[in-house]
Amino acid sequence: DNLQFLFRRQTDSNNRIAVQATKWGMSIMMDAKQYEESLRKLKLVVYMFGKRMSNVVDDPIIRPSMNAVAVTYELAHRPEYADLMTATSHLTGKKINRFCHIHQNTNDLTMKSKMGRMLGFHTACCFQRCVGMDAINALSIVTFDIDKKRGTHYNKRFLKFLEYVQENDLTCDGAMTDPKGDRGAAPRDQPDLDAYLHVVEERKDGIVVCGSKAHQTGAVNSHEIIVMPTIAMREEDRDYAISFAVPSDTVGITYVIGRQSCDTRKLENGCVDRGNQFFGGHEALVIFDHVFVPWDRVFMYREYEFAGSLVEKFSSYHRQSYACKVGVGDVLIGASQTIAEYNGVSKASHVKDKIIEMNHLNETLYCGCLACASEGHKEPSGTYCVDTLLANVHKQNVTRFPYEIARIAQDIAGGLMVTLPSEADFRSPEIGMWLEKYYKGAKDASTEDRMRVLRLIENITLGSAAVGYLTESMHGAGSPQAQRIMISRLVNLKEKQRQAKRLCGINV
Repeated sequence: DNLQFLFRRQTDSNNRIAVQATKWGMSIMMDAKQYEESLRKLKLVVYMFGKRMSNVVDDPIIRPSMNAVAVTYELAHRPEYADLMTATSHLTGKKINRFCHIHQNTNDLTMKSKMGRMLGFHTACCFQRCVGMDAINALSIVTFDIDKKRGTHYNKRFLKFLEYVQENDLTCDGAMTDPKGDRGAAPRDQPDLDAYLHVVEERKDGIVVCGSKAHQTGAVNSHEIIVMPTIAMREEDRDYAISFAVPSDTVGITYVIGRQSCDTRKLENGCVDRGNQFFGGHEALVIFDHVFVPWDRVFMYREYEFAGSLVEKFSSYHRQSYACKVGVGDVLIGASQTIAEYNGVSKASHVKDKIIEMNHLNETLYCGCLACASEGHKEPSGTYCVDTLLANVHKQNVTRFPYEIARIAQDIAGGLMVTLPSEADFRSPEIGMWLEKYYKGAKDASTEDRMRVLRLIENITLGSAAVGYLTESMHGAGSPQAQRIMISRLVNLKEKQRQAKRLCGINV
């Protein structure tokens, strides 16, 4: 009910639009309600807290993450967000959700960054569809490259799958990260060969795979799982060089929901202690236990020399996707300014300077994602890819700046952010009046409002949303060292040396 103002569920109107759209040959983009109903049709095997879940969609811990994805569907129907949220399919010429789109120019790449910031601002958390968007764009490039060298037909298969995704407005989970087991051993040398997802059987009609994918953001809110290799491969590891897509409720797939700080607050009476009243995220381990994949859903099979290329393309796209952290940063800055006012310190010069610094860091992040988009280039497949060097520089900044923004937010908020009693104590007839009295801040701010914004800052910087804003900023799309390695490979250091030598008179 609290989301009614966000989710305009005009069912009759949407049905009429759907009928007319079919007559006109247009794609039908789902709205939030239709997306929710599509998830109810899935038969997922999901475990949390040691028990199998019977109703994933309505579970109070999972529901906020579904709400965040639903926003990506709802806003696509609002005229004011049409340019950001929709695009024209290069396959069908139909209007589609941008999350299902293949980038056709640098403007598409730029709109992707702007969309990410806007959605981060709307939800103050991870809205989960970026990873699927980045996977389909990476595969549109690499399947074309494999076919050109090997004479295979992966690109045709992929484009058929892509058209299905676009026509049905599906959410895809891009599954790249393997558990990896012993990090010092190659996939083939692991004590448990399932530490990396791999082929265990080849059949006439497809392949059978075993293994798992870890840290899967929004997995149980997805319709499709797109699997990719997690590292560059050698010929000896060719059974691990695979990419494919399967429906998320395919037989043999099991999801185990990961814990997040303060996650059980969503089970308590009241809602103030949650911080973010509407949205959240989730991560899952996705287990593949002898899962069958038909050939028409296989996009790479033992072409080990292309595994590294797929990892690099996906990583570049996904490092650009951290424009979402700028949107979350916008919310955190707004919360910090608000708590400064509620605490009665907003006019202090050092507080003003801290707010300026937060904005400086946040806008610098935005510069990075826009830069790698505007410097994008066209691949042989026709897909536009971001500038890989600048994407890695942007993500390197993302591993640092949100932590500093969060530190400043906590500084401004004060220690009360982590010593505040529970909502139940504030509601208590015996002690509530004392808390109302002693936790009052500035005269124009109510105690409850002060409590609410403190909980929001706590949620973003320490609670469940901190997974999406901080830890994901550090490790999502690869560790900080992965970006530094890419930067060292891509920077033309020799050319910089030659110019320096020339200008100071050293013979080159």
